[in-house]
Amino acid sequence: MKRLTMAGAALLASTAMTQAGGIERTGFTTGILFEEGTYVELSYGSVSPDVSGNVTGVPAIASGDISPTFNTLTLGYRQDITDQLSFALVLDNPVGADVAYPAGTPYPFAGSYAELSSNQITALLRYEMANNISVYGGIRAVHVEGDVFVTTPAFSYVLNAENDYDMGYMFGAAYERPDIALRVALTYFSEVDLGLAGVEGVAPPGTPQALVPTGPTSFEVTLPESILLEAQSGIAENTLLFGSIRWTAWDGFAITPNAYPTPSGNLVDYDDDVWTFALGVGYRINENWSVSGSLGYEAEQDGFSGNLGPTDGYTSVSLGAEYTQGNMSIAGGVRYIMIGDANTQLGGGATSDFSDNDAVALGLRVGFNF
Repeated sequence: MKRLTMAGAALLASTAMTQAGGIERTGFTTGILFEEGTYVELSYGSVSPDVSGNVTGVPAIASGDISPTFNTLTLGYRQDITDQLSFALVLDNPVGADVAYPAGTPYPFAGSYAELSSNQITALLRYEMANNISVYGGIRAVHVEGDVFVTTPAFSYVLNAENDYDMGYMFGAAYERPDIALRVALTYFSEVDLGLAGVEGVAPPGTPQALVPTGPTSFEVTLPESILLEAQSGIAENTLLFGSIRWTAWDGFAITPNAYPTPSGNLVDYDDDVWTFALGVGYRINENWSVSGSLGYEAEQDGFSGNLGPTDGYTSVSLGAEYTQGNMSIAGGVRYIMIGDANTQLGGGATSDFSDNDAVALGLRVGFNF
């Protein structure tokens, strides 16, 4: 059953959060904590979204495809300290955004773009107690940097900002029954307060980015807290059922620079918490091969989305396979994501309609036990 766990977890970890609520990119999973001995893994994900919209009621004014392909990378290491105590270190990209409106069209945001990237280092300890119960916890350090240019019929705006590494924490507990491959893990992730600093500026509409005057700026952004429930169990010979539920407190999240010239001043904001669900089945074909399939779902929040993130919920289907030989395992997966429809406000009473959009995500994970 252990290798079935690996196949399902590799698929979910590599491609699960690619269109999730807010600005989430890679959803942290606890699977590496439950490996045996010394273990190292590298996961790579590549996501190709196709997101476009039209000014409501005017199909001829189209945005074009606004979502470039993006990649994620996760590196994990796990080692025993004693028979009961183990250590893990994970490097990943927890949040991000890539939006680029094609220039040269009549769409109100044509030429605007936003790039948000991040790096996170999480250090964890796990302690195994009696009765198949374990507790774990650790600290995480997050670095974020963003580059934004917004051009509309009303103004042009530039922002370049980043933070030093800011700290958060996580803790949780798990219950296991190895004889039936049962594991249930509940994990809490704290807020992380980011202090960003850089430059920003505003200019008349149509001003190219290079000519927008900039001055120093600093502001704070709080990444929200979240709770993750992960579970798996053998349900038949060589067959494993696995799934997860994640709650993230996106309600009230906002990126509010000092000079963004809108009534709210929010470059990005969200009004609802987000629940994300995944459910899958893994099957071991033989000693070397196992396969898995899973479904993902995140409900639409309705209301208006931001022009720098015009998506709302998703439904997804994933397929994965894993090959194990000796101390090495290689797992890969493909995920098709049906992105929820969204509407945005364009100013002056105009709105947009982003519908029938999708994405394809590919994931690859290589792991070694020593």
